[in-house]
Amino acid sequence: MKQLILTFGLAIASVVTFAQDAAKPAANPNAPKFQFKDKGDTYDFGTIPEGPVAEHIFEFKNIGKEPLVIQNATGSCGCTTPEWPKEPILPGKSAKITVHYNTQGRPGPIFKSVFIQSNAQLPEGKDRYEIFIRGTVTQAAPAAAPAK
Repeated sequence: MKQLILTFGLAIASVVTFAQDAAKPAANPNAPKFQFKDKGDTYDFGTIPEGPVAEHIFEFKNIGKEPLVIQNATGSCGCTTPEWPKEPILPGKSAKITVHYNTQGRPGPIFKSVFIQSNAQLPEGKDRYEIFIRGTVTQAAPAAAPAK
């Protein structure tokens, strides 16, 4: 009886797994696609001082055959804020995503993500597109005590 239940359970698991694979839509060969310039989808600030807001502009091109529409972009924390184009990026055209990182009160290593929700073709195995910033923030010197 246990063997029958086990066999039946394995058969159901196989059917469910196959059904999920079969339900995946076929890739759109005309889908929009990001192609980031220069250093790609990761920018290294190197060593930067604590205090000012660090900024990097990610330039990209739509190398697909349909317009690329970015619905939303969010930072992995409140200290990382992106600005992105609100209008569609036509095939063959370029655009920019600007990422701001607030260094104030955040000395130490940086490794942050910006999650991009769009209609672009995603890299294999990904459920959203990500770009990254990294670097190290050096602690600001303590303020001098007022003279008496």
